Amino acid sequence: MIEYADGTMLSEIEEGVGLITFNQPQKRNAMSIGMWGGLLQILDAFETDPRVRAVVLTGAGNRAFVSGADVSEFAQSRSDADAQREYERLTSRGCARLAAFPKPTIARIRGYCLGAGLDIAMQCDLRIAGIDSAFGMPGASLGMAYGLDIVGKLVSLVGEANARMLLFTGSRIDGEEAQRIGLVHRVVEDEELSERVVDLVRLIADNAPLSLSAMKLAVAEATKEATERDRARVEQAIDACFDSEDYAEGRTAFLEKRPPRFRGR
Repeated sequence: MIEYADGTMLSEIEEGVGLITFNQPQKRNAMSIGMWGGLLQILDAFETDPRVRAVVLTGAGNRAFVSGADVSEFAQSRSDADAQREYERLTSRGCARLAAFPKPTIARIRGYCLGAGLDIAMQCDLRIAGIDSAFGMPGASLGMAYGLDIVGKLVSLVGEANARMLLFTGSRIDGEEAQRIGLVHRVVEDEELSERVVDLVRLIADNAPLSLSAMKLAVAEATKEATERDRARVEQAIDACFDSEDYAEGRTAFLEKRPPRFRGR
């Protein structure tokens, strides 16, 4: 296990899976500015490490994934509009980097997933939550507002009506409601959460890395306006799959009726 941001961010790699842990349980894993920097460092390391096929993000302890931004920093870092713009510059890179990360990402959510925590979770490819999780965007209750990036992502997942309800009320919803409106993919009993995520991420990590990257890119481009899609980049990623050793291995393994041994090349 490697520590970042004075131990408030942790990373480890096991059997093809990179694990990122938000490690500030005494504050329900609230995100400090330093933690955002640590997240960037971990993602940079995982992207270039061929051992990492997929990434799981989780919170330390049982009370929270990430309960939001660290409010104790607000008096200094978000004291007014000018300070907020600098804060946004420092912290927005983390979510942007996560959204653009080329390998599959899964948010394993237990407990509070609010504000910045929900922003992080929404940037992940898949969100698996414990039934007792709590989701919300409490900005209105703090006298603040969210930018177009986070609001746009929320609307794309849950629709305009549900987004308005979450944003205007600042209220929390549980895991079952989050699944009903499309905010999370699956909800399981809390005691089953770790096991179910392990099963899912192993299933993903056993697939061909170049194929996973190409399909993640295709999904991202497909969500853009037709005139903004980078078709050439998608085609290049597809060509790389068909020219790869892994494609030959996949065909051979299928004919030999055995599990493929993909190497990411």
